[in-house]
Amino acid sequence: MTQTATVSVTAPVTKPLMTQAAKFTRITYLALLALALVAPAIGLYPVFVMKLLCFALFACAFNLLLGFTGLLSFGHAAFFGSAAYVTGWFIKSQSWTPELGILAGTVAAGLIGLVVGAVAIRRQGIYFAMITLAIAQMIFFVCLQAPFTGGEDGLQGVPRGRLLGLLSLESDTTMYYFVVAVFVLCFWASRASCIRRLARCSR
Repeated sequence: MTQTATVSVTAPVTKPLMTQAAKFTRITYLALLALALVAPAIGLYPVFVMKLLCFALFACAFNLLLGFTGLLSFGHAAFFGSAAYVTGWFIKSQSWTPELGILAGTVAAGLIGLVVGAVAIRRQGIYFAMITLAIAQMIFFVCLQAPFTGGEDGLQGVPRGRLLGLLSLESDTTMYYFVVAVFVLCFWASRASCIRRLARCSR
């Protein structure tokens, strides 16, 4: 009898609390989006904010692995860096447009992730983390010695190019809003995948 009473009292309270949390989260996202849209107008340095958004996406990817699967990886920088190198090389050396270079970098990072996952997923806990760290160090030394990466100097003078062959990204402001658009799209996709996963687990 006591258990039935407890359920009947707590059940109506949980839903409003979750609804309030969802509303607060939605308002926070909208406020941050508004801040991102007006950032150049209020004096924030666009290049700094662009770098901030790139590392925020890096954190989102890390959150997908650690926060939703419980797998601690020390090798995420390998995917981040290899995608940047491949993108920069294709844009600079092969004169690819930005969208094709980004696509090539994404595919390259995905393939590396497929190889790393095939090796590391057989282990758990600290062993998984150490394997990802070891492979990341291997990729680091390969990039350090490979001629196309520029070694310790890195890729210099990578042109921003024209998006779809039409929109020039040479302006910091134009490039900034392009990065904001990519960030919003990727963040939404990440969040949507998490929500779908939680919905399947709750069934």
